[in-house]
Amino acid sequence: MFEKLFAESGLSLDRLKAFLEVGSAGSIVKAANGEPVRQSQYSRQIKELEDFFRTRLIERQSKGIRFTPNGKELARLSRFFLLGLSNFQRGCLAEEQTFRIGASATFIRHFLVPALSGKSARNGGVRYATEVVAAEEIERRLHTLSLDFGVVATPGLSRPLQTKPLRQWELGLWVPKALGLTQPEAAEAFKKRTLPIVLARSELDDLGVMPAAEYEAKVESCSFIDALVAVQQQQLACVVPDFLVPAKSSLLRVQIPDLESSSFQFHLAWNPRLLRLNPHVIRTRDWLVEVLRDSPLWIPQRRLTRNPRI
Repeated sequence: MFEKLFAESGLSLDRLKAFLEVGSAGSIVKAANGEPVRQSQYSRQIKELEDFFRTRLIERQSKGIRFTPNGKELARLSRFFLLGLSNFQRGCLAEEQTFRIGASATFIRHFLVPALSGKSARNGGVRYATEVVAAEEIERRLHTLSLDFGVVATPGLSRPLQTKPLRQWELGLWVPKALGLTQPEAAEAFKKRTLPIVLARSELDDLGVMPAAEYEAKVESCSFIDALVAVQQQQLACVVPDFLVPAKSSLLRVQIPDLESSSFQFHLAWNPRLLRLNPHVIRTRDWLVEVLRDSPLWIPQRRLTRNPRI
């Protein structure tokens, strides 16, 4: 059945592993950590795979390498095969499995880490590793199975990725009461781009809200949570999700039509191929949906009625 596949040398698990490592790193130099001997080894192993399959698998760019179409397909097949073997080995050795979850920094710090640290997370014989990953990168890595789960703000991912909804939320403009601005004054200053503000650029861009060119922020932060920390000095406004701001706070929510008209929803995303590799993933997926939907840290704010003065 497989006689032709093994009729000549050049195909091995070690070569496929090297091929995946180079593709993941984006260059042979990075995959080899700059070690000349390993660079030579990786180059030779990839060349041997290309000779075996009689096709180009990678092509060089100015900043590294990328897979050719045939290379992408071989990478997909190899990753699926090696993950299957890895899961089989773990099962035989009764080892815990580590699930890799990618999300925004805010979601990880506010929801994911508390959920994974709770009592219910002790059971199941699994471990978790979280990574701060941009939305587009989450989708790509779910396809390549280099992430097991991702949390995104849109369900419209490319096939065959699947999602389950978590919770809805909204963005709001929050202004410290210490600035002494009325809602209309703060809204006008925001419209004119003169309101001193801290913005979480990357997370806003992931949502397609307020591109970087629209506003010159006094401070740019890595996450919505960091933006809220900056606001504690009572000198800067911020645009953050409603679930981050307590009902009783020193901040005034200013209604901005462009922000108030949009609502968002977190979704847990995964690749169904992962379920075929390891049916036990279904239980983990369902547990994540349950604990993240019911998180006690989810405190959505009610819309505020107009109040001319603080």
